[in-house]
Amino acid sequence: MSERTLILGNKAYSSWSLRPWLALKQAGLPFAETVIPLRQPDTRAQILAHSPTGKVPCLIDGDRVIWDSLAICEYAAELAPAAALWPEDSYARAVARSASAEMHSGFVALRNAMSMDLKTDRSGQGLNPDSAADIARVQALWADCRARFGQGGPFLFGRFSVADAMYAPVVTRFVTYGVAVDETARAYMDAVLALPAMREWTAAAKAEPWVLEL
Repeated sequence: MSERTLILGNKAYSSWSLRPWLALKQAGLPFAETVIPLRQPDTRAQILAHSPTGKVPCLIDGDRVIWDSLAICEYAAELAPAAALWPEDSYARAVARSASAEMHSGFVALRNAMSMDLKTDRSGQGLNPDSAADIARVQALWADCRARFGQGGPFLFGRFSVADAMYAPVVTRFVTYGVAVDETARAYMDAVLALPAMREWTAAAKAEPWVLEL
């Protein structure tokens, strides 16, 4: 049994947990998982037993602890170089890292107005001038990456990369909230949603017993 364990929040709601989980799956790295339900009286105490920040996700790999989504994705890329979780070309790789970092630190209006929710149809909710601006930027970024680097596959940089893991929760948000998108974005979303790992995550999310009020 692998000593590698990913500590997660609810799969229906924890966008930050989905990102490294998907990267690890796509890298073919075996790992166990522990789901800690969010917004419970003992949630923080449970997470603090694993993570120094009291937040999910957190990867435990033997005596190693990695407690940030993007850092876990980077770690997966280094553990499984054959999976090529970053583009081989230096410029494409720099753009992929830039896109990933933009998701990691930005799009606050979108995240606040359209929380990830894989249990409920929230079509028509969450749209305001600030979230609309974020949605427009996401679509522009996706279109630019696809146009310049997307040859050879359906993902942002052709084959699946960490950048796709970072934007996978945005794909689910656009579905949940019924966001109108252009053809390029729709084709990209369809490719992400068709991944066996994404189907596995979504099925598990829908089967979870916890329902949170967002």
